[in-house]
Parts: sequence; structure tokens; C-alpha cells
Amino acid sequence: MTEKLINKKHAFTLAEVLITLGIIGIVSAMTIPTLVKNYQEKTWNTTADIFEKKLETALKTMNTQQTLTGHATTESFVEELAKHFKINKVCKSDELSSCIENEINWQIIDVSKGSETEKLKIVNLKTAKDLGQKDWNTEVIGVQFANGTNAILAYNDNDCKQDPYSNLITGQDCISIIYDTSGFKTPNTTNKDVRSINSKIVKCLIKSNSSCFKEPVKSIAVSKTECEKMKQTHGIQKCAINNDFWAGAVKQCGGVDKLPTSKQLADIANYIYGTSNITDNSNNTNLSRDDAKTASLGFKFSSNVTFFVWTKDATSSYLANNRHFGPNSTAFYSDTRGENNRYVMCID
Repeated sequence: MTEKLINKKHAFTLAEVLITLGIIGIVSAMTIPTLVKNYQEKTWNTTADIFEKKLETALKTMNTQQTLTGHATTESFVEELAKHFKINKVCKSDELSSCIENEINWQIIDVSKGSETEKLKIVNLKTAKDLGQKDWNTEVIGVQFANGTNAILAYNDNDCKQDPYSNLITGQDCISIIYDTSGFKTPNTTNKDVRSINSKIVKCLIKSNSSCFKEPVKSIAVSKTECEKMKQTHGIQKCAINNDFWAGAVKQCGGVDKLPTSKQLADIANYIYGTSNITDNSNNTNLSRDDAKTASLGFKFSSNVTFFVWTKDATSSYLANNRHFGPNSTAFYSDTRGENNRYVMCID
């Protein structure tokens, strides 16, 4: 009898079970979507980073072997690329939908207002000019890489440089590429599973009031000799060092005035940190960086890592200004132009 009473005392009623399940359901409904979203974003960023590193390795190998330049067609270039980065399928310009999803949601982020979306029809892309480039006189080619990434790309032999003794040549000047890390699966949206390298299909990727920014990319150094040559064409005043990454950023954007001002980077910082207190040259602490927003702008980084973006202002032949974006703080700095861990956001 005593044993039966003890068992009864510790049993759960049906109402208690239902209430507990209800609480679990509510908590799950609140947390699981966020967890899934964060997991997807990390997956997209990691996959894109791996793809771009593999592509860069392949292009650097082609540079070393002196097979990076001299291709009359994109198809010829892709045939050589396939020797260093495994490719399963190649599609000509009139068969692109066999290699990549035909419609892409091109996301345009206004740091002041939110996001806009523009539909992009892949079938309309035929030549390098359709990727927003100059007339490279080459057609677009569709590619399915063996790692599951689908892409379209155009080859540019006019601006492509080759030097087997230089490890600074990444080959990015040789191609314009849009790639989808999830193949034919959704969401088929830029800044998520769809990314680009050296493409200018839409006027703005990122907006801030009247300014249009292209997707951020890592700056690539130039030599002092090349920097000196850029004085007449790119607005650079002084040069002093080799491996000048700030001057390289100027070259990538097409001129000093194509780099952002400190005010424009402050606007982007206010968007990333969800505040309005960041000004041109301010240093702000006790913030919380929204990594989802940051990734949507095209930055590739780890959650606990600080990244940096060049401004247009060089304070001397050795120093240039930049803004750092940390997990909990942002600051305006003047650093050596030889710093190699800097992004450039070109103004269109």
C-alpha cells in the first residue's frame, strides 16, 4: 500500500505533461528559426570562403605555370582551369540554364533604409559586357565545379597579368564570375548562397544615401614602381613602399575618389552595430556587431574577428586611414599602407 502511494505521489498528471510540452513547443518556435538561420549563414560564408580560396590557388598555379594569360576565349581558359580545379560540366552561353539556376535574387542593401531585391535572368547574360565589364570580346561560360558550386564566368585577357615569380598575382583581374554555392537549391540570393568576384551586373550592391558601393574585397598590393605610375591617373600623391596595399585598393577601385570617406564608413558602421552614434573619426565601444547584417554586406569573417576597411585618405607616403570593425567596438585608425589584412569597398 505504501509503495502504491509513493508511486502515485511522483507521477505526472496529463495536464502537467501537456503544459510542459506546450512550453517546449513555444521555446522551440522562438529559438529554432534563429539557430537554423545562423547555421545557414555560417554555412554559406564558409562554403564561399573555401571556394574562393580553391579558385585563387588554381589561378596562382596557372600564373606560376604561365598558363594564366593568352586565351582567346573563355572556353579555352576554363579548359586550362579544369586542370587545377575539378570541373564536372561546361555550358556555352546559349545553354547557361543547364549549369546554373536561371533566375537569381540580386539583393541590394541600403544601410539607411533596408534591402531591395532585383531579379536577374541568367539567360540574358551572353558576354563580359553583360557582367558590367568592358568589351572583353569573350562570351560567358557556365561551369559546374565538382565541389557542388555552379558558376558563370567571362575571361579577360586584356587586363590579365602573369608573372611566374610573383605570388601577389591572384588572377582575379582575369575573370568576372558569379557563383552559387548551393547549386540549383534555393534561396539563389546574393550575399547568401550566391556571390560574385569582379562583376558589376547591377549598379549598386550596397547603398548609403547617394553613394553606391560594390561588394567588399581584400586589397591587393602594388609595388612602389607601379604606385609611382598611378600618380597621373589615379590621384595618388605620394609613394614610398613596396607591397602597398592602400595604393592597390586605389587601383582596384579606379582612383582615390572611388574609395569611401571616413563619413561613409561611419554610416556603414552605424548599420552594422545598429546605432546612430558613430561619426567620421569616432572610436566607439560597448557595441554589438550584427554578424548577419555584416555578412549580408559581403564581408567574409569569423564572429570573433576584427576586420578593417580602407578610406580614401592617405596621410603620408607610408600611412593611410581605415576603420576597424570589431565584435564590440569600432575605431578610426591611421595605419601603414603595407597592412595586408584590409578590405576595399569601391564606390561606383
